[in-house]
Amino acid sequence: MDRVSKEKRSWIMRQVKSAGSKSTELAFLAVLRENHITGWRRNFELYGKPDFVFPRARVAVFVDGCFWHGHPQRCRIPKTNRAYWLRKIRRNVLRDKTVNKVLLQRGWKVIRIWEHEVQDAVVLAHLREVLVADDD
Repeated sequence: MDRVSKEKRSWIMRQVKSAGSKSTELAFLAVLRENHITGWRRNFELYGKPDFVFPRARVAVFVDGCFWHGHPQRCRIPKTNRAYWLRKIRRNVLRDKTVNKVLLQRGWKVIRIWEHEVQDAVVLAHLREVLVADDD
């Protein structure tokens, strides 16, 4: 049971902006630094507002929260106001697909990393492959 009113909960959730995933982004930032991966920028002006951009390689990296971006197994929809959350997450997923499509059309490579995969060695290897492929 929610301890605040429906109106208050709605206000609280509206205050959550994309910058709310700072801890996940900072964890990925630490991974990049620990592995000596350079050439990235944050807050780079690019369609879709990627979390990290490698301008020379034209690679945009998004670190997606499992809840907000609708991870198939890890997204747990709240029981209260379920229809709202289903619509909200569905819109987010559709927006992600549009962003991917636009960036690909503009010649960018897009990498999406789920928040629970930030420190996954396979994800890191894939990022390195994409960055090295650009140097060829």
